This record gives sequence, C-alpha cells and structure tokens, in this order.
Amino acid sequence: MAGKFGQIWGFLRTRKKWWLTPIILFLLLISLVLVLAQGSAIAPFIYAIF
Repeated sequence: MAGKFGQIWGFLRTRKKWWLTPIILFLLLISLVLVLAQGSAIAPFIYAIF
C-alpha cells in the first residue's frame, strides 16, 4: 500500500501537478467516510447524498 502512495507522491513531485493534491485528498476523505459509515445507522443518509 505504501508503494502506491509513494508512486503518486513521486508523480506529483516530479511533474509539478500540485493541483491534483486537493482532489486526491478529497476522494480519500469521501471513501473513508463511506467505509466507516457502512455499518452504522447513518449509512442511509450518507448514501442518499450520492
């Protein structure tokens, strides 16, 4: 798993694509929320947003 993050970080640093960083962080945050809320009582409300 760390290898993939290292590759992404290397790509961003080498190609100077810093504008991709907020997009990647936002996608990671949304995926984390969906995974954590999957078994909880708020899951129907989160899935209704999307």
